[in-house]
Amino acid sequence: MIASLDCFLNEKPLYYKEIDHKRIGIAYEKLKPYIQQTRAVHIIGTNGKGSTGRMVAHLAHKSGLKVGHYTSPHILKFNERIWIDGVDASDEILEVAHQKLFKILGQEISKALSYFEYTTLLAFVVFEECDLIVLEAGLGGEFDATNVYDKELSIITPIGIDHQAFLGESIEEIASTKIRSIQKKALLAPQIYDEVAKMAKEIAQEKGAKLYEAKEMTLQSTALESIAKQKGWAAYLIDNATVALQALDILNVKYDANDLKTLDLFGRFYALTEHIRIDVGHNPLAAKAIEKALDKKVVLIYNSLDDKDYEEVLRTLKPKIKRVEIIPIESQRATTLAEIEKALQAVGLEYSYFQHKIDEDEDYLVFGSFYVVEAFLKQRNM
Repeated sequence: MIASLDCFLNEKPLYYKEIDHKRIGIAYEKLKPYIQQTRAVHIIGTNGKGSTGRMVAHLAHKSGLKVGHYTSPHILKFNERIWIDGVDASDEILEVAHQKLFKILGQEISKALSYFEYTTLLAFVVFEECDLIVLEAGLGGEFDATNVYDKELSIITPIGIDHQAFLGESIEEIASTKIRSIQKKALLAPQIYDEVAKMAKEIAQEKGAKLYEAKEMTLQSTALESIAKQKGWAAYLIDNATVALQALDILNVKYDANDLKTLDLFGRFYALTEHIRIDVGHNPLAAKAIEKALDKKVVLIYNSLDDKDYEEVLRTLKPKIKRVEIIPIESQRATTLAEIEKALQAVGLEYSYFQHKIDEDEDYLVFGSFYVVEAFLKQRNM
């Protein structure tokens, strides 16, 4: 008797200090003969992976293709990670795929795989009849579980300093680990660091891959101007949309940019209400984009994981922050509340703890990680 997907995943730890990079390759080679391969886009980078990937998937789906999008982590429900033809995969679809995958891999391999590795292979099973799939790397690129799948195009979103314990301390090391996953073609989004473009050119040449550099579009020349205004998009989402459109051009997928009007990017500078925006960003690069996007001072509902530069995040956001309300989060990677307080004191921000109350006369930004947004949404619905 194979345990249900929920029970099976609940037994797996979400995080590992060290990962055996060989086991996902072994598992994938075992699975490969049993599933159909399809055209794949691989999204690597530090910021903008989720929104860029969803834009590509949404527009391709609206054009008439059967499309799958694998993303992580989820905010409220696991199903969010495996999106197919415009909706999150149902419990029934996921369960059928799990039963098939477990039987092919066997108990020993299935149990040895990490949470992310197993769910990546699960997505491949769900997506096997798709015309196009979009795979978002979880951590890095070269050694990420998503990298075992042959991809037609890699999209390199903005790369910054993050996950140093796994990816390296310098921007060159981090960029190299991510970009070494490219194969045939790669699209480089506009970057903050010149070193990223340099690394991309070197690696593309070394691998014999064609490198495209995304062009910044003027809003006046595209349908994005009215869409961005209608959706209340921040500038970084407009940038991500221009990259997504260029990716579809490279793939020769016909699209209508106006279909972005029907796309909801939940958790990406998303207007939950007139006075509350939620964003799953969590590092200094994301904080810069959000600070630029805010047109007024807000109350920041915040917390952070311990591997993030939360003091730099708070320092970056400070010009647009009235005060901070700390919200406790459930994660073994959460930093201590004492450390958050220390960072707030160092930056010089007034703070208290979130008391589940929203003042209708204030504007709020919920920011810091997927866990922060999840904790806020759960408390708000209590």
